[in-house]
Amino acid sequence: MSLEKDILNVLAYFDIFHYPVSKKEILLYLQSRPRDSEVTSALKRLQADKSVFKHEDFYFLRNDPSVVDERKDNNKRAQTLLKTAYRISSFLFQFPYVRGIGISGSLSKNVADKNADIDFFVITKSNRLWIARTLMHLFKKLTFIVGRQHWFCMNYYIDEEALQISDKNIYTAIEVITLVPVCGNGTIKNFFDANDWAQMYFPNYDLSTDSLKKAKHSFLKKLFEAFFNNSFGERLDNYLMKLTSTRWNRKELQGKLNIKGGRMGLRTSKHFSKPNPAFFQQKILLLYESKLKEIDKSLKVKMA
Repeated sequence: MSLEKDILNVLAYFDIFHYPVSKKEILLYLQSRPRDSEVTSALKRLQADKSVFKHEDFYFLRNDPSVVDERKDNNKRAQTLLKTAYRISSFLFQFPYVRGIGISGSLSKNVADKNADIDFFVITKSNRLWIARTLMHLFKKLTFIVGRQHWFCMNYYIDEEALQISDKNIYTAIEVITLVPVCGNGTIKNFFDANDWAQMYFPNYDLSTDSLKKAKHSFLKKLFEAFFNNSFGERLDNYLMKLTSTRWNRKELQGKLNIKGGRMGLRTSKHFSKPNPAFFQQKILLLYESKLKEIDKSLKVKMA
């Protein structure tokens, strides 16, 4: 039953997001390396005992074919939004000290519901993360004027000194392998090399940089960086880190919510700025753990 359990584990994770998956996707997310024919046979057995359901080319745990239509709508919407995300990525890359831009979040998985944001993963020059982040978020304030703030969700920053993601679990592994690299030349490749641990979870997934666009630093970007590549720039970066951290700690203590009703929280250091994992990541991991327990219990009953 090990392959069947592995397949059920994949479906359980995506069931959290009400997302049916194809056989090709199941193969990519398996933690084992079976042959295609073995997966086909295992899926047939799981369908036969009604552990798994199929509609068109997609598999899911709940007998609700409507999730397939929802997925197809979200995939179609994502293809349109991805074109916008690519254009914005090239623009964001020209901010001072930005060294890499990737598309993250649901859009990186080719999913966009009617209220979808465009999430960006940003890599900056070492020790200049907070200057870069501040300038980018000052610009974002202007996007509220035209109602396009949801196109500029720059919510995860690391610098070149901290390329490896510290939280290592199935959630962060999926975020790493599905990241869509857009600009960054060698920086994005260095990021994937630093996070090859994600392939321990998903040995069938190839961390590819094929989607990278060639991007050069503009003259204004080089000029700005030359002006702050000194001790003053270092002091300014430290000041902006402390200022931002204090403001976000206050928001978290006050229990403030974002526009979608989620808790607002930020984890900061000199080399990273990321959402507080306790407010979303841990919720997903707990739900996943609960689903795995249900699967184990169900398999024991069927084997008895």
